[in-house]
Amino acid sequence: MFINGQWVETGKTYDLINPGTGEILAKVADGGTQEVKLAIAAARDAFPKWAKISAKERGAILKKAEANMLARADEIAHLVMQENGKPLEEAKQEVLFSSGYLSWFAEEGRRAYGETIPSPFGHKRLMTLLQPVGVVGAITPWNFPANMITRKIAPALAAGCTVVLKPADTTPLTALAIAQALHDAGTPPGVFNIVTAKDPRPVSAEFLADPVVRMIGFTGSIGVGKMLMEQSAKQLKKLSLELGGNAPVLVFDDADLHQAVERVAAIKFMRVGGESCICANRIYVQEKIYKTFVAKFVEKVKSYKVGPGHKPGVQIGPLITQAARERVDQLVQQTKAQGGKILLGGHPLTEGDCAKGFFYAPTVIEGTQDDWPICQNEIFGPVANLLSFSTEEEVLQRANHSNYGLASYVFTRDLARTMRVTEALQYGFVGVNDGEGYTHEIPIGGFKESGIGREGGREGLREYMEVKSILTNIL
Repeated sequence: MFINGQWVETGKTYDLINPGTGEILAKVADGGTQEVKLAIAAARDAFPKWAKISAKERGAILKKAEANMLARADEIAHLVMQENGKPLEEAKQEVLFSSGYLSWFAEEGRRAYGETIPSPFGHKRLMTLLQPVGVVGAITPWNFPANMITRKIAPALAAGCTVVLKPADTTPLTALAIAQALHDAGTPPGVFNIVTAKDPRPVSAEFLADPVVRMIGFTGSIGVGKMLMEQSAKQLKKLSLELGGNAPVLVFDDADLHQAVERVAAIKFMRVGGESCICANRIYVQEKIYKTFVAKFVEKVKSYKVGPGHKPGVQIGPLITQAARERVDQLVQQTKAQGGKILLGGHPLTEGDCAKGFFYAPTVIEGTQDDWPICQNEIFGPVANLLSFSTEEEVLQRANHSNYGLASYVFTRDLARTMRVTEALQYGFVGVNDGEGYTHEIPIGGFKESGIGREGGREGLREYMEVKSILTNIL
């Protein structure tokens, strides 16, 4: 692990498994309470100096780190592919996109503007400053092992905060490669620290218990997010939480059908094979075009190649663990037993190139109902759930009937409908005629139980800053 500018080993390790082969990829240092305490202390000691460095100087370091990531993009992408399982080309695109957060926030840090406020009194002057929160504890998931890290640490570091990161136990190597890129860019010791651990509980316990940690940034499940929020209340720590999604897709009968099929399939299957919080989960298609859409969609999904990420032409890799594959299959079998019709797939892949990893056939299901588990929960796998609808009013009610509120998608060529629907959807992100998702320049975050706070965009920087008001009496 990486603490106070040094590579730190422990006497304890755990096996890191390649989900594409089921084989041991590496032995990783297994940290606990002692290592977390050391990392927090290092971040505490580094904070005063780092916070006083100008935003321009911090930004220069972040830009160097981006250059380092780009220079090593192929190397880091291979790490992503090996520990996460996603195809190599998708891994490369993630590395390139994730590095962009470093330069975006390097520049945005220079625009952390305060204000001069007109005073109601002639002898008083009013102003505000934005200042860094302090030490940040960051906890990131495995599905985007590079992007989820830079989306958190880039704004934190740009704001002047110091960070202790706990990456997912299944994808620590990418995190360590990012630490190397920051270290080689000249990041001072203690500013960015990584504690790797098989069990996240000792790490989160220290984040919650130590008053030095003033903010926790977390991406993961609603259950863990609620626990962090409850426990953080004891010290009123600041929180930024992205807690999963149940994304609806609304395909209206005036949509460009070819475009809709291609892009809905992409947002469902081309993001870690469906293991993404913003993946399409409930695909609502208007009755008039439903049968045609389904036929074309099934043919599109049939064309996808599944296999280990290093194989040429592979578009969908394995699920992250055997337990993840079993969970997806249980959901599919439950849906089938309830009366859902499996149009394609619906089973694990266990032969040929897929014999040793945790692969699942790209699956298309129809005939489900809104109150079934497949519609109420995150699928988090390569399973598309198709439903039909009649009217705009009906589908909006059905789409919003969820505790989640992270991402949603709309396909239509009617401008007035676009305005009505995007305003009515109770989701933090709405993609219109798009199958790729967000960019660096706009914030992403959830409504309802999908989270608190925003990452990316100018809002992402302010998450890691406090507003200080200053009143000066000049008499």
